Amino acid sequence: MLKTAIKAARDAGQVLTRYYTSKLTIKTKSTDRDLVTEADIEAERVILSVIAASFPDHAIVAEESGSTGHSAYTWLVDPLDGTNNFAHGHPVFCVALALLHLDKVVLSVIFDPLRDELFTAEKGQGAFLNGESIRVSDCQDLTASIIATGFPYDRATNPQNNLAEFNRMMPLVQGVRRCGSAALDMAYVACGRIDGYWEHHLNPWDYLGGALMVTEAGGTVSNMQGEACTLETRSVVAGTPRIYTQILDIIRQ
Repeated sequence: MLKTAIKAARDAGQVLTRYYTSKLTIKTKSTDRDLVTEADIEAERVILSVIAASFPDHAIVAEESGSTGHSAYTWLVDPLDGTNNFAHGHPVFCVALALLHLDKVVLSVIFDPLRDELFTAEKGQGAFLNGESIRVSDCQDLTASIIATGFPYDRATNPQNNLAEFNRMMPLVQGVRRCGSAALDMAYVACGRIDGYWEHHLNPWDYLGGALMVTEAGGTVSNMQGEACTLETRSVVAGTPRIYTQILDIIRQ
C-alpha cells in the first residue's frame, strides 16, 4: 500500500511539474479565493488510476471528485494542496495522500515535486523524509519557536477567521509562517523545520495524513478542543509536545 501511495504521489507530482510553467485555466469553487485548475483535475485522475489498479475495492474520498465506494480501507486524496500558490507561480505546494483503515489513518505520503521531497509515515513505523527518519524539533518554549498557520477562504465574512489567534500568537514567538499548504505545514512540523501549527476550517484530506506524520515523528496533534482528530474534525493544532500545549492554551484564551 505504501508503494502504491508513493507511485501515485510521484506520478501526480510529474503532472503538477508539467503544468507549473504553463498557462493555466483557473476556476473558483466555494469563494473567489477557493481555486481549482486543470492541474488539480489531471493529477487527481492519475492518483485514482494508480490506486484502482492495485486496490480496486478500496473507497476513495478525493477533493475534486468526491467519495466513491465502501470499504474498510479509504484513501484521502488531495492532488494539489496549495492551489492558490500554484496558480500564482509561488513554489510551495504538494500532493497529499492518506490511507484509513476503519477510520484510523495508517499511512501517509506528502510529496513536494519541486524539491523532490517525499515525506512518508506508517502507523507504528515512524516518519521519514526521502527514506531518512525524521523527528519533531526539541523546541520547548514559544519564545524560541517558529510556528505556522493559515486562514479560511471566507475570512472576509467568517467571524472565526483566525485573526484574533494570530494577533495573540505573533508577539510571543520568533516568527509565524503562512505556507499556504496545510499538508506541508504538518510535514514541516514532523521534520522539525517549524515547531508548531494551528488552523481552522480544514478538510480531512488537507491534514489527516500530516497528523499521522507528526505523531509518528514524536509530536502531538489534536483539534482545537484537545480531542483526537477524526474525519469530522475541521481544525487542528500540532507541534512538539511542549509547543502544542502552549499553542492550545492560547487558542483556548
